[in-house]
Amino acid sequence: MKVTPTESGIPIKHATFETLAQALDYAAQGETGYNFFGPRGKLREVLPYSLLKKEALSLARKLLSLGFPRGSRIALLAHTDPLFVKFFFACQYAGYVPVPLPLMLQLNSAENYVSQLVRFLEISSAKAFFAPPEFLKFVEEAAQRAGLEIFGSEDVLSSVPESAAGLEPLSAEELAYIQFTSGSTRFPRGVMVTQRALMHNLHLISKYGVSRQEGDRAVSWLPFYHDMGLVGLVLAPLAAQVSVDYMSPKDFIVRPGLWLRLISEHRATISFSPPFGYELAAMRLKEEDLKELDLSSWRIAGVGAEMIRFSVLEKFAEKFAPCGFDSRAFTPCYGMAECTLAISFTTPGEGVKTDVVNREVLAREGRVKPCERESREAKVLVRCGRPLPGLEVEVRAPDGRVLPEEQVGVLFVRGESVMAGYLGDPEATREVLKDGWLNTGDLAYLREGEIVITGRVKDMIIVHGKNVWPQDIENLAESLPEVRSGNACAFAIPDEEGKDHPVLVVQVSLSPEKEATLKARLASLIRKELGIDCLVVLVPKNTIVRTTSGKPARSHTRKVCQEKGYLPLYFSKKVSSQAL
Repeated sequence: MKVTPTESGIPIKHATFETLAQALDYAAQGETGYNFFGPRGKLREVLPYSLLKKEALSLARKLLSLGFPRGSRIALLAHTDPLFVKFFFACQYAGYVPVPLPLMLQLNSAENYVSQLVRFLEISSAKAFFAPPEFLKFVEEAAQRAGLEIFGSEDVLSSVPESAAGLEPLSAEELAYIQFTSGSTRFPRGVMVTQRALMHNLHLISKYGVSRQEGDRAVSWLPFYHDMGLVGLVLAPLAAQVSVDYMSPKDFIVRPGLWLRLISEHRATISFSPPFGYELAAMRLKEEDLKELDLSSWRIAGVGAEMIRFSVLEKFAEKFAPCGFDSRAFTPCYGMAECTLAISFTTPGEGVKTDVVNREVLAREGRVKPCERESREAKVLVRCGRPLPGLEVEVRAPDGRVLPEEQVGVLFVRGESVMAGYLGDPEATREVLKDGWLNTGDLAYLREGEIVITGRVKDMIIVHGKNVWPQDIENLAESLPEVRSGNACAFAIPDEEGKDHPVLVVQVSLSPEKEATLKARLASLIRKELGIDCLVVLVPKNTIVRTTSGKPARSHTRKVCQEKGYLPLYFSKKVSSQAL
């Protein structure tokens, strides 16, 4: 068994198709495709685009025989597995809308995971649910609780005849898929992405983002349920006729060196990761491991999905320079599921561009003031490149005024890549979409036309690329009898590198023994339900600052706690071990 070749044998097309089905039709004429590797780097399965099309068409005819109305949603557990992509494209041909669902990665309870799946199935109104055999226990329980009659693996359709009716693939104006926002939100939102929006974004990624060229090959460990993993490293390569070599996220966490080994052995040119992936690889690999690596082919080392820490990229570049890694390959980018994926890209080959600004001026006045890197007040921010052609951006003040460059405000984006809305949630859609402009919810400024992200509007907390909403932490705290409603407030404090660390402040009046017990229970509950470690701080009543509507004012509460000595300005290991 050999991997699919790097060269497709057909002329490159930069996703210039109306639909995803048309993109596969063209890619199937060439020799490239998907390759799946096991935990130790052994090639597990090869799926050329030609074979993918053949099997997707067969599955599509079987799905059509089930009699679902056109546009019905089909839930798919997004494991890094050929089964997922076969069903995903079968839906494209059959006129159904795939709904990728996450794996259980950090949730420690099977019951919690099943409940999460049930919630996704109900929100999406899925008609069926398919997954690899090893996940059928979860699928069966979730599907039954959600009232689904058709669920399981590919075997479920083995006795289903292929429909004789002609296939009518999804059209440009129909949905391509539904992408759920982070499962950490209390009510996950389903982002509705049309075929037109998807193909527009895939074209921008191929032609301008990575500047697809002959000899390109991709490697990815990113989860298929994440927008960067699905759109950026599954759909974009196919639409540009690029071969991809996959390893699972779980295998990456255990053996990050395998990621670099695949790049080295297959002479890959494109691979993306959140900053923590680069950090993990640099931390785990030993000097003897570097001797076997040749990273000189890697021309697009994409960086995104969370706040980009320059120090992480510096350390990675320094460590792997002897392996031929060129720091100019770093390609910071910015995007979100609500804009399909990509909004901005650094020009390939430019490397990382940074702004060194005064931390206090930025935080207090919302403006950029250059600062010496050696200064204690220096904050290094990474530029995420210019908006891709066809996408417009504006930075706005709270009153709606468009701000000039180097002024921090809320980032808005407009263009064909913007979502149709949130599934079944017109109110939430109206909150973020107006006159074609999408409110990203991110704080940013522009400098020389490039986007620089500085934070999140509503104090959203990002832990290793995962969005964690403060309300989720507060709701968990208030589920305990000792914590009254409104007496919990969650936010983040940064460490010296600007990386977020979740904090929960709770107003209680208990004995020292009971306080210690409550803190332990809260920390355990949050870890169990949300899969994150959170610093729990117990404070006296009237510490939490409230808005005029009675809700906790998080940034003000954080400031009060720091001024009163309940919290430090920056997180450290010493702080995490203190009994605050």
